[in-house]
Amino acid sequence: MPDSADHSDPGGSLQWPLPQPAPASEAPLRLAVMASGAGSNFEALVRACGEGRLHGRVVVLAVSRADCGARERAERLGISCAVIDHRHQPSREALDRALINLFEAHGVDLVVMAGWMRIVTPVLIGAFPERLVNIHPSLLPSFRGADGVGQALAAGVTLAGCTAHLVTAEVDAGPILVQAAVPVLAGDDRERLHARIQRQEHRILPLAVSLAARRLAQG
Repeated sequence: MPDSADHSDPGGSLQWPLPQPAPASEAPLRLAVMASGAGSNFEALVRACGEGRLHGRVVVLAVSRADCGARERAERLGISCAVIDHRHQPSREALDRALINLFEAHGVDLVVMAGWMRIVTPVLIGAFPERLVNIHPSLLPSFRGADGVGQALAAGVTLAGCTAHLVTAEVDAGPILVQAAVPVLAGDDRERLHARIQRQEHRILPLAVSLAARRLAQG
């Protein structure tokens, strides 16, 4: 059965699969995070590692904009941060090669796309097969692509949520790792609903990373 409602959230939530302890591997996962916005999911991962809920360490953050909030969080948290701006790259493939070079230099095991607002190419996906995790603000396969929260409200659904999944060449279509459902409440607008969904993103993303690592260990 799914996880019971999160009583810290007045809107409630349901999560599947259930929360479970992180697998104890020989060494902590070396994680990279890609972000373009405020970086709250990035910080959630850093805190999960620090609290022992995720057996890993965020070793580097890549941001697409020098002025994004994620970069400010990295400075506060003492995490190495690099700006990889697509405007300074001749193609999407070149952008992804720059990311690969950064991640390889830091010995990264697994990469998390936490609000990265660029479509990645097979160049990056091929460099980290089954090791690239994305968080998306909808219950996939519904409302893929941009503005999943706005799409859900426009469709008039009564249940929204978020999905953490492995990245494949098809956008928002990779194998699902974890989902959390969030009810749409009377009077919800995009900002209110997105805030409640984001709280669930912070809960499920560390578990998704742990499950992705477990899949790799099992071959």
